[in-house]
Amino acid sequence: MSSQTINDSFALRLFEGMQKNNLNYIYRGVFSQNITDGILSLTEANLEKVGEDSKIKKRVFTIMVEGLQNITRHQEIEEETDTNSETGIFLIQNIDKRYFITTGNPILKKNISNLTDQLNKINSLNPDELKQYYKNVLNDNIISDKGGAGLGLIEMARKSGNKLVYDFVDLSTNYSYFYLNTEISQEKGAKKPIISKSSGSLDDIKELHKTLNNEEIVLIFNGIFNQESLLNLLSIMENQMMEHNLNLKKKVFNIMVEMLQNIVKHGANGNGLSQNPGIFFINQKNNKYILNTGNYIDITESEKLKEKIDYVNSLSTDDLNEFYEKSLFNFQVDSSKESGLGMIELRLKTKRRLKFEISPFNDKFSFFALETVVD
Repeated sequence: MSSQTINDSFALRLFEGMQKNNLNYIYRGVFSQNITDGILSLTEANLEKVGEDSKIKKRVFTIMVEGLQNITRHQEIEEETDTNSETGIFLIQNIDKRYFITTGNPILKKNISNLTDQLNKINSLNPDELKQYYKNVLNDNIISDKGGAGLGLIEMARKSGNKLVYDFVDLSTNYSYFYLNTEISQEKGAKKPIISKSSGSLDDIKELHKTLNNEEIVLIFNGIFNQESLLNLLSIMENQMMEHNLNLKKKVFNIMVEMLQNIVKHGANGNGLSQNPGIFFINQKNNKYILNTGNYIDITESEKLKEKIDYVNSLSTDDLNEFYEKSLFNFQVDSSKESGLGMIELRLKTKRRLKFEISPFNDKFSFFALETVVD
């Protein structure tokens, strides 16, 4: 293990937790139309990759649109308190051929009673009653500045075929945090949701949300890494950083590309999948972006990779540039794999030593966690 290690292997623990709870990805932050579009594209690509049924894809997509629009409409914070640090959250899970979509956002406490009444009303109706209720609300034309009067919630219940699971967590004198969980089962019209303490429960999600807040994580992607998922992740982060200066955006963007390409090209299939699984997450702390990746590598490559990064970390800037040019024009080897050009470029772009950890996973694979920091 290198002196430039990542403390307590957080990436591995996060990866294992995401795998255990079948979490595909999480976005935490301010939601805009462009970010929503990126999240929808990422989901669409993933559903295509796993060969999901077209009817399920359509229902997942519809419920995601309604949930994301709900966050976008209601994410405003009107008071100057610590609550301003609270942002929306979106996550999706796939458990036993059921999809769970969870959204969260701060709401004014004065609105909880009305929202609770709406949710309880919706949950009390059968499919035929829901259809009629939707028509009644639509015909009554009860529209507020936040959109339809519960139309989105009614549509989520109708398309999912299940009850809406929700909870409120106290934030401040005037605000609470509203969690909404929707289950989409393969069999439309399931009588009751399968949400339990052991899989996909709101209690688990609320605990995970605390960790994300503490670590100030804005985006996590856990799944198959390919060029399509890479492009969608870059699009989401580009829009998340709209308010930052162009140089910082370019720097984060370039480093993301390098780190994600590393998984696409060199990750191993530690869980037997046909494509490379891994995790990417990004923290935003003290005006810094901390980018993290984690993926499987062949255990026989562990020591070689460690030595390569330790050597890159040991070089001064001048020596690093010289080593980069030497490696770039070394045509005797496959430079993308043997010379460690990617690691050299990450050091040059971040102007920092690379932090990493290589942890045993099983008798065939290790887990490689890599961290970079962009000021």
